[in-house]
Amino acid sequence: MSAQASAGLPLLVVIDPAARTMDGESVRIAKDVLRAGASSLKICLPDNGEELQRALAHRGRRRPVVIGDDHSLLRTVRILHLQGALGEAALSMVPVGQRSALALSRRLGVPQSAVAAARAALDGADRDLDLLLDESGGIVLGALRIPSRPAPVAKGNWLERGARSLARTLTGANGHALGQRLRVEADGVVLADLDRPVHEVSVRSPAGGLADVYVHHPEDGRPLRVRAQAVTISGRDYRYHADESLTGPVRTRTWTVQADAWRLTVPR
Repeated sequence: MSAQASAGLPLLVVIDPAARTMDGESVRIAKDVLRAGASSLKICLPDNGEELQRALAHRGRRRPVVIGDDHSLLRTVRILHLQGALGEAALSMVPVGQRSALALSRRLGVPQSAVAAARAALDGADRDLDLLLDESGGIVLGALRIPSRPAPVAKGNWLERGARSLARTLTGANGHALGQRLRVEADGVVLADLDRPVHEVSVRSPAGGLADVYVHHPEDGRPLRVRAQAVTISGRDYRYHADESLTGPVRTRTWTVQADAWRLTVPR
């Protein structure tokens, strides 16, 4: 963790529209704390992605501070990556939003109170972080997950008997959801292939240049776990959750760990 921080540097404070609506008081408190400690402060109130892109592209030496939830942080990281500027300056975040929409920021070490997070943005330390990058330019900061394909649910009384029979066939006697036939390769090593369904695949918390890869077969008690730099998953039109956003369908995708790709300012 670098000792460099935002103290005395000019800041670009990006306030998400949802944060302004949901908790204007926390937004006001965060602005007051940042204004008192920054050498210069510019407030950005983007109403859409284009306005945010322009603000970030013309920020100059200003360090970005995001006031909002995890989606706001992810959106900012993705735009900076597309602009080729992700490694230029550390990001800071003041979390404002529903608790369920702040899980990623908590895992990354961002304080969950407006005052503590704003103070960390001013005098915290820069933490180097990895991310997952796929061949289409998609970014994952926390984790991606391919869940079991759920059994279809039929509606209407006249279909109930057939639906119950279909559900038993799909889920099996133990009641688990339908597995998917996926080929999973980690650094070229095959962990699962199409001849055996998998219950779930997840790739978590890239750090130190490697990610944790988990492959869980329905009949196994514990998932298979390996560490790898690159993961390729192939299958028939599967969907996946990337930082809780559902993406797909795709037939094959490769994610590669980008070591120390971005920096986040957190408490010392």
